[in-house]
Amino acid sequence: MLFQIFDAFKSRLHDSNSKVNQVALETMYKMIPLLKDNLSPVINMLIPAMVDNNLNSKNPGIYAAATNVIQALCQHLDSSLLLQPLCTKAQFLNGKAKQDLTDKLA
Repeated sequence: MLFQIFDAFKSRLHDSNSKVNQVALETMYKMIPLLKDNLSPVINMLIPAMVDNNLNSKNPGIYAAATNVIQALCQHLDSSLLLQPLCTKAQFLNGKAKQDLTDKLA
């Protein structure tokens, strides 16, 4: 059930409509403290959707929302769940997104 919900939600996290994208990120930010480690089965699917394009977005609202989501993940999830997916993403990012994610990993 969790996979079905987040599989549908994932596409909103990188929607071409910036308003939809931003609201999805803001919603994800609100869900993380509620779901916490229950997100572990879908974290490998969600991190790329949350990070790709959003951390390098020129839209300040999307960038801020993406940064908040990464912060919430680090604050509310067990770091062992995040280490591998965040390291993998950091390897393939560039620019500010790579710097932001590397700072979080440190």
